[in-house]
Amino acid sequence: MDMLTGLLAGPQARGAFLLKSVLNPPWAMRIEDRAPLSVATMVRGSAWMLPDGGEPVLIAPGDVAVVRGPDPYTVADAPDTPVTVTVGPDQRCSTPEGEDVTESMALGVRTWGAAHQHAGSAVMLSGTYQAPSEIGRRLLGALPTILVRPARAADATLIDLLASEISSEEPGQEVVLDRLLDLLLIGVLRAWPSAADSGAPAWLRAQSDPVVGPALRLLHESPAHGWTVEELAVRVGVSRASLARRFREVVGEPPVGYLTGWRLALAADMLREPDATVERVARRVGYGSAFALSAAFKRVRGMSPQTYRTGTAGPGAGPDAGLVPGPGGTVVLSPPQARPSGRG
Repeated sequence: MDMLTGLLAGPQARGAFLLKSVLNPPWAMRIEDRAPLSVATMVRGSAWMLPDGGEPVLIAPGDVAVVRGPDPYTVADAPDTPVTVTVGPDQRCSTPEGEDVTESMALGVRTWGAAHQHAGSAVMLSGTYQAPSEIGRRLLGALPTILVRPARAADATLIDLLASEISSEEPGQEVVLDRLLDLLLIGVLRAWPSAADSGAPAWLRAQSDPVVGPALRLLHESPAHGWTVEELAVRVGVSRASLARRFREVVGEPPVGYLTGWRLALAADMLREPDATVERVARRVGYGSAFALSAAFKRVRGMSPQTYRTGTAGPGAGPDAGLVPGPGGTVVLSPPQARPSGRG
C-alpha cells in the first residue's frame, strides 16, 4: 500500500450529506455546519468561496473544491454579496432574520433552493463528510483550507453521474452516493502531491522519491514488522547512512519516528472497531503488549487508548477531538513539474 492509498482509506463516506443547490443571484450561503471535510462542484454557473480570514477563490463550472473544516466559510455569487442563508451544524438553513427555510426551500429529493429558476441560476453539488477516520485526520492536518482541482483536470463523467444520481431515490442510493463522493474526493487528492506548488507535506510528496518512496511503502505495507534502519536500507538498496540522511531531508524526521506515528494513527483507527481490544490492536500495529501501546499512545497523544476510545477525558475528548488544523490558504492544482531525483 502506498501512502496515499493508506490515507484515502480513512475518509470513507458513511451516510454523507449530499445536496443539489439551485441558487438565483444575488445569493450567499454561510456554512457553519462544523463538518471536518466537504466537497463541492459547480454544475452551472460559478461561485466564490470565502474562507474566514482568507482570500476569495473563484469556483468555475466543473471545478471541484475540497474544503477542510471545521471553520466557517461563505459561498456566494460575488465576494461582496450579503449572506442570505446560514447552514448550521444540523444542516438546517436559516435566514439572517432567524427564519428556518430548510423545508420551505426544499425542491425534492436532495434538492434545495430557488423554486423559480432562470438562465442565471447557479447549480452546485455538495457533499459533507461527518466524521473522517483517524487516518483521514492525518490527511486533514496537512490539507489547505481550500483545495481546487480545475475543470480541465477533473473527471467530468463522474460529476455528470453524481448530478444525475443525487436526486434519485433508488434502493441502495445512499451507498451509491457515498461512493461517488469518495471518488470525487480521491480524484482531487491524487493530483495534489504531484502538482506544481501544491503545498503538500513532504511525507506525502516523498512517495515519488527513489530512495524514500520505497522505504515508506515498506513501512506502510508492514507496520507491525520490527523495522530497523539497516533492514530498510538493505531492502531499498542503499547504505544505512544514505537512507537515514535522505529520509530526514525529505520527510523531516527519521524512519523510526515516522513509523511510530504511522503505527499510532493505525491504532487510533482500529480502536474504533466495536470488538477491538487494546491488546489485539497492539499486536496488529507492532507493539508487544497492550502496556507498550498504551505507553506510546499516552506519550504522543496525551491520553490512554481506552480513554481515547471511550471519550472520557473531558469535553471534546471523543474520537474526533483534537483535529490538527491544516496550514490554511487555498491551493489551485496545476500540472506537475519535473523533480530532480537520485540515490544518495
